[in-house]
Amino acid sequence: MSYMQPLITLLGQCERERDELAVCSQRAAMAHRSALEQADQLVVYRGEYEQRWAEQFRTDGRMELVNCYRGFMERLTLAVEQQQRIVAQAEVEFEQSRLALRDGEIRVASVRKLIDRRLAEMRLSANRREQKATDEFASRAAWNQRQSGDHYGNW
Repeated sequence: MSYMQPLITLLGQCERERDELAVCSQRAAMAHRSALEQADQLVVYRGEYEQRWAEQFRTDGRMELVNCYRGFMERLTLAVEQQQRIVAQAEVEFEQSRLALRDGEIRVASVRKLIDRRLAEMRLSANRREQKATDEFASRAAWNQRQSGDHYGNW
């Protein structure tokens, strides 16, 4: 079995790497989800803010209020755009981590398949050796029986 030890060690390493990639992928998914939620909250808040001020402007449309509103809306719009960039980056990182995880899973499956193939080869080789030994034993037994039969026939 020492013949298989390097492959078993490799499998363990690949599984550890895959598990680490899975954790990274989960974190990236959570970061993406969180960024999306924050973006949604900002968009909802901006809509509520616009609605509140639309009602305020109906009753009081002083210029300083309008300027205050515009300034805050510009900053809020910048925050929404920034959050959308964060969402896009988080999405890219999540996709990259998902692909890395898939590659890790493929490596684990490949090493497992190689181990299975090597084990099958070892079993086949052992079966052939056993068959050869059985054939050789049967051949010797037949030869011994013939020799014994010839020997008795000569007396």
